[in-house]
Amino acid sequence: MSTPETTAPTRQPVTSTGAAATASAPARWGALGPVGLVLAGGVSVQFGGALAVTLMPRAGALGVVALRLLVAAVVLLVVCRPKVRGYSRADWGTVVVFGVTMAAMNGLFYQSVDRIPLGTAVTLEVLGPLALSVLVSRRAVNLVWAGLALAGVFLLGGGVGDLDPLGAAFALTAGVMWAAYIVFSGRTGRRFPQADGLALAMAVGAVLFLPLGIVESGTKLLDPVTLGLGAAVAVLSSVLPYTLELLALRRLPAPTFAIMMSLEPAIAAAAGFLILDQTLSTTEAAAIALVIAASMGAVRTQVGRRARAAVPEA
Repeated sequence: MSTPETTAPTRQPVTSTGAAATASAPARWGALGPVGLVLAGGVSVQFGGALAVTLMPRAGALGVVALRLLVAAVVLLVVCRPKVRGYSRADWGTVVVFGVTMAAMNGLFYQSVDRIPLGTAVTLEVLGPLALSVLVSRRAVNLVWAGLALAGVFLLGGGVGDLDPLGAAFALTAGVMWAAYIVFSGRTGRRFPQADGLALAMAVGAVLFLPLGIVESGTKLLDPVTLGLGAAVAVLSSVLPYTLELLALRRLPAPTFAIMMSLEPAIAAAAGFLILDQTLSTTEAAAIALVIAASMGAVRTQVGRRARAAVPEA
C-alpha cells in the first residue's frame, strides 16, 4: 500500500461528451478543493441514506441496495464509458476488490438501518474510518483529533446497550468495510483515470448483489415508484459521493479523510431531522460540536503542514 501522503497525477478522462467537456467538469469539481469534495459527498450520501430508509418498506433492505448499485453502475458506465483494455492484472484485482468492498459496505449498512436508527448506525459505522486514521497516521496530533472525534461519536450514540445486537453488529462490520473502501478507493483512483475505476467497481458490486435483491424483493423491484426512488437513492448515495470522494482521495491524505468521516453522524442527524422527523437532544448537539471540532482540527493540521512544506528554506 502506498503511504497516505502519496498523491497521484490527474489523468485526462474519457467520456461520451468529448475531451473538452470532460476536462472542464473535473476542473469545476476540483475548484471545491479536496475538503469541499468530501463534505459535499457526505451530505449527498446521508440524505440519500435517509431516503433509502423510507424506501425499505416497499423493496426491503437488500432490494434497496440492489437498486442502488445497479442504477449507479448503469449511470457511471454510460457517463464514463470506461476502457477495459490496457490494464494490468493488478489493476483489475484492485477494482474487483473495490467493487466487493462497496457491495459489502452497502449491504451491511442497510441491514443495520433496517434494525436500528439511522444516526446510531452511522455513529457505529464511522468507527471504522476512525480506526484507520489511528493505524496509518504518522503524526501524533492526528491521534488527538481521532480521540476527540471518537468521543463525539460515542456521545452521539448515547449508549448502545438497548440496541438490537444484530443491527449494531451489522453497523460495526460496515465500518470495517468503510475503512477498506477508503483504502481501495484511493488505490483505484491512482490506477484508473477519473471515475472509470469507480464505474467498473460499481458494476462488479451490482452483479454480486442483484441476485440477493431479487431473492428478497422479486417483482417489487419493477414497480415504477420503487424504481424512481431507487434511482434517486443511487444518485445521492453512490454516484455523487463515491465520485467526489474518489477525486478527493487523490489529493487528501488518508488520515485526514478518515477523520473527516466523523462528520457523517452529524450529517446523518440533520438528514434524519429533515426527512425522517428525528429530533436532536442537547447531548447529541454537543456530540456534533465535538466531531466538527475534530474534523476542523484535522484539516487545519494538514493545511498548516502543506504551507510549511511550501516555504523554501533560507
